Amino acid sequence: MTRAMTNFLSKNRYLTVPAALFVVLTILAIVRSPNLFAASGLAGAVLVAAPLILCTMALTPIVMAGRGSVDLSVGPAMGFINVTLVMWLSKYGFTNPLAIFGWAIAMGALWQLLQALVILYVRVAPIIVTLSGYLILSGVNLMITQRPGGLAPDWMMSWGAGTTLLSPVSFILLGAFVLWFVFWRSTFHSHLRLTGADERMAYTAGVPTETVRIGAHLLGGVFIGLAAVCYTALISSGDPTQGANYTLQAVTALVLGGASLGGGRGGAIGSVLGALNMFLIANLLATFRFEMISGSATKMAFGVILVVSLLVNVLAVSRASAR
Repeated sequence: MTRAMTNFLSKNRYLTVPAALFVVLTILAIVRSPNLFAASGLAGAVLVAAPLILCTMALTPIVMAGRGSVDLSVGPAMGFINVTLVMWLSKYGFTNPLAIFGWAIAMGALWQLLQALVILYVRVAPIIVTLSGYLILSGVNLMITQRPGGLAPDWMMSWGAGTTLLSPVSFILLGAFVLWFVFWRSTFHSHLRLTGADERMAYTAGVPTETVRIGAHLLGGVFIGLAAVCYTALISSGDPTQGANYTLQAVTALVLGGASLGGGRGGAIGSVLGALNMFLIANLLATFRFEMISGSATKMAFGVILVVSLLVNVLAVSRASAR
């Protein structure tokens, strides 16, 4: 087991910093907020952190594909699915769990497919496409409902209680990890990493690079759909206003987890560590009781963390290139 772990870490050195940061933040959280590690505290932490974890996992395959493909629309896309689940499906009686999950996953995949086709065949830069998607979906969400409201399906209302660690949200996370494991063990994962690291080499080696990029977006769409279901369970209603916050946090968590924005490097473990580090940072800041400026202080901290993480990322890439 030790040898396998050593081999894994030697092949994934980018995980060293997020893993070390996670250990430090966990120790600080134990000192500052010991209740977080009680059974009820952990159950609540899973419920709150799940949407961010899944949004970060949604970004991971897209970023791994290269070309600077950071999906800035991930937050509003999650918000769109959330408000449509509540204001359309639930309001008009379509509350069957299969309908809810099917709609969420289908809408996430369809949105990502649309973006992928525009990026690949219209040949617009990914940053422009996803920023446009961010703005479009933010407006659409406010057209559907201008303020938080509505009710989640009855069977989902109890999910937001956060009273047990083995909640439906935990099983959704487990299912997402199983899906990632299957993806990680597949040839598609190898093709994706090669495409992101060196697209010309991948194309020369016979990798269908365009199909791989579309597949990366579709996989990201599945995770967005699952994130939207978990977010709906968390707030038990529809909210069109939180997309911007989740985009900022997911991108920051992704970089904090060691993924390379240049492509070819990243994974579920790094994404989860990055998202958990973001959660722990927010929790620690809350224990200092900044009173009226607590929200602003948290956003400022996330912004600083993003800048520092990007600088570390750039230095790591430069050092690797120099070798």
